[in-house]
Amino acid sequence: MSASNPLGINLSFCVKRWITPQLWAPVVRNTLGLDKMQFSFDLVDPMWPSAVVSRHAKDVRNAAADYGIVIHSAFIGLAHYTFNQLLHPDEEVRAYAEHWLERAYDFAAEAGIPAVGGPLGAVASRPDGTEADAIDERDYHSLLERMMRLGQKAKAAGLSALYVEPTPMRREWPWTIAQARRMMTDAAGSATPWTFCVDWGHGTILPLYGEQADTMEPWLAELQDVISAVHIQQTDFILDRHWDFTEAGRVKPREVKAELMRTGLSACPVFLEVFYPFERDSVSILDALKSTVSTLKQDFA
Repeated sequence: MSASNPLGINLSFCVKRWITPQLWAPVVRNTLGLDKMQFSFDLVDPMWPSAVVSRHAKDVRNAAADYGIVIHSAFIGLAHYTFNQLLHPDEEVRAYAEHWLERAYDFAAEAGIPAVGGPLGAVASRPDGTEADAIDERDYHSLLERMMRLGQKAKAAGLSALYVEPTPMRREWPWTIAQARRMMTDAAGSATPWTFCVDWGHGTILPLYGEQADTMEPWLAELQDVISAVHIQQTDFILDRHWDFTEAGRVKPREVKAELMRTGLSACPVFLEVFYPFERDSVSILDALKSTVSTLKQDFA
């Protein structure tokens, strides 16, 4: 990665705190000194009444312009992620999740955000708790059909890109490199291009992938042509922690930089994605974020 590589932040840290553009824009631009970000749908539910959604979209667009912030994309956030979305066992719920995304695309377009992404869904657990190595083929083909329809809907809304975020769970798709490659091959004809936003704490879960998964390099090297954004977090490779870099963990930003350079992703935007307990005070969060961003800027320079 070179100095030209964009460093930004996902607004995941804003949940239940800096929830409007008038609040998060000065935090991103003035407090943290960043000019690139990912919006989070934890701050706006696209299923709110249309007039309310439209007003918030205009506020987002105006705040970004006023503060000189580029909004790279909008991600679904934790609230919608907690549902099983496009892989729920109830077909009507899958249809609702597809409609939710269509509404999210409309919001993004009105807010001047060119891309939307996130994990796509999860199948239900079995009664005995056992988990297969892959989701059922019928579920996969259903998911792919919806991806193709969503590509058409995103194009109609005026978006230029859609993202899938692979997650380290056997109940979601894709969770392996091979599955990810198959998905991008099968979705290659989408009216709006699908690519991956990979997370440094997702491909490195040792209990799932084994001891060889103490690096993201295999994901980056084998999927280089279909990765166009990266999430960085501090974590322990045991669970998906989403800590900031004031915490002790196994992610070293300079090694992240080196791996991205080695795999030809030196220009790929990197977004800090961190979450905090709701009970934690906001001042300490700002202090931790300032320290973290300072560390990332230094190590990525």
